[in-house]
Amino acid sequence: MKNLLKNMPKMDKFLELEEIKSLTEKYGKEIVKLFAVASMEKMKKEIANNKAEISPDDFSKEIILKKIFDDVVKNVESYFAPKLKRLINATGIVLHTNFGRAPLSEEVLENVKKVACNYSNLEFNLTTGKRGIRYQNIVRYLTDLTGAEDAMVVNNNAAAVLLALTALAKNKEVIVSRGELIEIGGSFRIPEVMEQSGAILKEVGATNKTHLKDYTNAINENTGLILKAHTSNYRIVGFSESVKTEELVKLSKEKNIPFLFDVGSGSFLDLSILGLPDEPTVENVIAKGVDIVTFSGDKLLGGPQAGIILGKKEYIAKLKNHPLNRALRIGKFTLAALEPLLKSYFNKANIKYKILSVGMIMADLEELRKKAERIIQLTKKSDNFKLTIKEDFSFVGGGAFPMNKIKSVVLILEHKKLSPSAIEKILLNLETPVIGRIKNDKFIIDTRTVLDSQTEELATILNRNL
Repeated sequence: MKNLLKNMPKMDKFLELEEIKSLTEKYGKEIVKLFAVASMEKMKKEIANNKAEISPDDFSKEIILKKIFDDVVKNVESYFAPKLKRLINATGIVLHTNFGRAPLSEEVLENVKKVACNYSNLEFNLTTGKRGIRYQNIVRYLTDLTGAEDAMVVNNNAAAVLLALTALAKNKEVIVSRGELIEIGGSFRIPEVMEQSGAILKEVGATNKTHLKDYTNAINENTGLILKAHTSNYRIVGFSESVKTEELVKLSKEKNIPFLFDVGSGSFLDLSILGLPDEPTVENVIAKGVDIVTFSGDKLLGGPQAGIILGKKEYIAKLKNHPLNRALRIGKFTLAALEPLLKSYFNKANIKYKILSVGMIMADLEELRKKAERIIQLTKKSDNFKLTIKEDFSFVGGGAFPMNKIKSVVLILEHKKLSPSAIEKILLNLETPVIGRIKNDKFIIDTRTVLDSQTEELATILNRNL
């Protein structure tokens, strides 16, 4: 055993090897040394415990050195390999929360690149030559698009609600229907966000039914806010009832209590023409007279992660001036992405060609069928698998339209030797993973969420790996 351990390379000499030098030049000496120490310790333990993969008779200095070298190279390269990868979404869920929700267009990314690679007027007013407000450049777009008096942006919608509750209702009661005490992704719940804000939750009504009188009877001298949360990620159906937005607007004005409506997904488009009802547009909610409206930037809007807050100047001013706003503020990348995105909404006729997620939601069956046929054409030489076109259903995702399906065109992938789960595993572990879905023991590629720019790449991946 001692003789074997004597064959272990010395660290200083190991780091002087030409092959290791090239590794240290690329990644840095300290991190390579860290993995070399770990690899040598691992080898020593394997030898001491007789658990080494190579028999003791074969443990020459050269073999030990090669084994450690291979181990170090593998671990260092794995350490520095990208962990956040681009992938091909073939699930049919457009706003897939686990996949980063809305993908951004090249036009948006080009603007982010321009800002990121240079200095910018992030908080500099080019008119006055003095310090400015970081989101001031997009406030005009938001107010013109929605009819709101004022606007601001924070880092996500949970932050938007937290800021509004803290600034407007700390140590005061906030009235919420029991049917709207929602939980969003990651187990974050309205009551918990409210507790963190310092506001006092005042539940009214029942889970399935809440009436206007429930709100009215709950109002007292310590009421700070009326909160309505759009149940975008679930529906209560059957024997149910909720209070209309117009009624709550009227009540809040009569009692001089601000009314906050968290619309969640925040659509600027009426998607009912696609058979997707029950999603209020932001413009429509503002027009009804709601004081503060909050929603996400990366859901139906189709932009980067952000929490957008619109409403009356007097209330938005309180949010802007609150100390918590600084902790929740957005950076230049988000602002640079929001600006071209918002500009796209002024020409709604071309919106499906400007915003990727909107285009995917609005894509018709003929478009999707052509995409499916193109993928088949590019993979038809393969003898191992076949693709068959079939109609199925997609989902918007991102907590929107939970009860509504969108007709879609999918590809059924059948392999001569591989099961659907085996196909899934292979495609998951690629440099560019492909994520489909398994349904009725078939592996399915939903063309709705495969970007047009990815069709040839998808075909190449299938041809090479299946």
